[in-house]
Amino acid sequence: MPDVLDASPYDALLLLSFGGPEGPDDVVPFLENVTRGRGIPKERLKEVGQHYFLFGGVSPINDQNRALLDALRKDFAEHGLDLPVYWGNRNWAPYLTDTLREMVRDGRRRILVLATSAYASYSGCRQYRENLADSLAALEAEGLELPRIDKLRHYFNHPGFVEPMVDGVVRSLAELPEEVRDGAHIAFCTHSIPNSAADTSGPVEEHGDGGAYVRQHLDVAQVIADAVRERTGVDHPWQLVYQSRSGAPHIPWLEPDICDHLEERRAAGVPAVVMAPIGFVSDHMEVLYDLDTEATAKAEELGLPVRRSATVGADPRFAAAVRDLVLERSAAERGREVAPCALGALGASHNLCPVGCCPARAPRPAAAGADSPYA
Repeated sequence: MPDVLDASPYDALLLLSFGGPEGPDDVVPFLENVTRGRGIPKERLKEVGQHYFLFGGVSPINDQNRALLDALRKDFAEHGLDLPVYWGNRNWAPYLTDTLREMVRDGRRRILVLATSAYASYSGCRQYRENLADSLAALEAEGLELPRIDKLRHYFNHPGFVEPMVDGVVRSLAELPEEVRDGAHIAFCTHSIPNSAADTSGPVEEHGDGGAYVRQHLDVAQVIADAVRERTGVDHPWQLVYQSRSGAPHIPWLEPDICDHLEERRAAGVPAVVMAPIGFVSDHMEVLYDLDTEATAKAEELGLPVRRSATVGADPRFAAAVRDLVLERSAAERGREVAPCALGALGASHNLCPVGCCPARAPRPAAAGADSPYA
């Protein structure tokens, strides 16, 4: 039998994700949830939903979260970590408020949250914290006893997140024709966000050109590129590029876009490209459409060989990393000194989001941070 690991004072882990439609009839209601308050007409949402309809109206994200849930529960059980794992989404069933209500009724009072976003940004961190605050307010209005909620730190540079991506890039390079393999360029891909959101990502002292969001991605890309060089003996050139822009054309977003980048690389004589989606935890719709469909079609048009490396998904090393993060945070809450595990130059991220971290345009309450109304 494995030794019993101590997660106290926590009594549950909540996997918190974005959610996605699971059939054609779900697509427009899902997009209405995502865009609520922006006044976007239903006809426009149907146009946006074409990406989903190409895949039968089903986003793979929910099945991928189910696989991650299974991996986490298996890892915890095998290592003697007695911590139940729940799942809630921001924009589709199982909804966050429903899951938190279930957890409260199950007697959970100290909850750790794992968000399926590894980096600092408003949409990748604070917005999840705002959703937690909204759900806690709803439970408070129902007269339920509120649990204390803490969020696990950003895990972008944890070895259990980075090492599967290194393997993915090495495999993708090996899949390229031998004559173009050594000259291949690596395009590290992540979600584009408005420049203003990037510049204010992370704690206040990290605000500036690109903020913590860009710095964290650049740091991880360098770690992966260095590891790939050590594994293959080839120093592949690389660049951080962006995808999935969805904002108004007049608002500056992070660039270059992956399709523009492929055109530039082809014009520069690059013989092949590996697209490595380091900004995403799993192969959800923005990976399947923006990279596997749109960017791959652009590469074919250019006559440019490309491969797309895998995301971390439910890799056992990622599940082990989550266990490590849980035990690290639990020990810190019990007053023990811990040595956080992190690769690269930036070190481990903060446990508690400080005031001013990844601010919203209009201030809203956010749980699990220094400014939480639910301390």
